[in-house]
Order: sequence, then structure tokens, then C-alpha cells
Amino acid sequence: MGTMNKVILIGRLGKDPEERTTAGGTRVSNFRLATDTYHGNNSEKTTEWHQIIVYGKIAEQCNQYLKKGRLVCVEGSLQTRTWEKAPGEKHYFTDVVAARVTFLDSKGAGFSDQPAAAAEIEAPF
Repeated sequence: MGTMNKVILIGRLGKDPEERTTAGGTRVSNFRLATDTYHGNNSEKTTEWHQIIVYGKIAEQCNQYLKKGRLVCVEGSLQTRTWEKAPGEKHYFTDVVAARVTFLDSKGAGFSDQPAAAAEIEAPF
């Protein structure tokens, strides 16, 4: 059997996306997504924060329409980066590289400049 690297998250943006452009001219959008897990009978909540990276046309749409608090579904894959801060001190950071972002907020939920509810944006690859 082969392997699979697929992530599907539904959560809310912690702040507005940060946008940039690579040296090659590709648009990039970075944002943090909060997801909640409930534990036990008393419904204790744990919030997990995920770093999302989006490229190309999807990034342009995310930068234009997403704002802090928006509910989205992100589909993509995990990418882990490593670096050394001091000799022998390795650090690891895991991002979700999005291939598809679906806007889930309904129209009229306080976001006036958004596309229609559940608008999907998918990478061409």
C-alpha cells in the first residue's frame, strides 16, 4: 500500500492573512487557523493552532476575502521545515500547504465583502 499526506481542517482565522509575493512572482497567503477539540463529559475545550500556507490564485482570493474570525475548510498536505538555531539545536515547524480553501461563513454573517457562502477555491494541480 502507498502513503498519503492529506489534511482537512475546519476552523476560524486567528487574524487577517499575511500576503507576500515570492521572487518568482507567485502570490502567497499565510494565516493561522484555530480548531477546537472537546474532551470528557464536562466539554473541556482545547484549541489547536495551525499555520496555513496558500499559493497562487487561491492565495489571491484568500488575501482578498478572508478576515479574522472567518470560518473556512482547508484541504492540503503537511510540510515540515527544520533549521538549527545554535550548533546541535534543531527546530521543527509544520505547516499545512493548502490545495483547496472553502469559505463556510454565510452571507450576512458580518462579512460584507465576501463571495457567496461555501465558495470553493482549488489549486490547478
